[in-house]
Amino acid sequence: MTTQFIPQSDEATGAPVHREPNPRQRILVVEDDPAIRRINTEVLIYSGYHVDAAEDGQAAWEALQLNNYDLMVTDNDMPRLTGVKLIQKLQAARMALPVIMATGGAPDELSTRYGSLQPAMVLIKPYTFDELLDAVKAILSASHQEQAETAPPPNWSTPALMNRSNL
Repeated sequence: MTTQFIPQSDEATGAPVHREPNPRQRILVVEDDPAIRRINTEVLIYSGYHVDAAEDGQAAWEALQLNNYDLMVTDNDMPRLTGVKLIQKLQAARMALPVIMATGGAPDELSTRYGSLQPAMVLIKPYTFDELLDAVKAILSASHQEQAETAPPPNWSTPALMNRSNL
């Protein structure tokens, strides 16, 4: 069965609805299968995210050196650099980036083979567009909440607070 992604449209004009992306929500899709890479990228773009795509782990690593991302969705079994090796490189470089691993392998195998090396979430192929979007939303929401909890209060650098040197 072939599934086709059809973007929502404006009923009056029939034109696709353009959703303004949140500039903080930039996603890197890493997939060696061109059809899956294209569909995942299109689904995420139509859902309002900024999306870059890489054909394998090595191309993704190069993109990660040039750009900041809020999330990476990656396959595991790819030429040149697997998804697991890519996550290892992220950890070794101390790059804090949540990862969704979209793979045909069982998540139990991932946890037993690689121990503490865990993506934020695992999607088992084949997955639906809704499952992909739900996973992305959940991970970005959790990541945003963690950042908010560690961020200084919004008025931390106001002049009134900075001039309290006599305390």
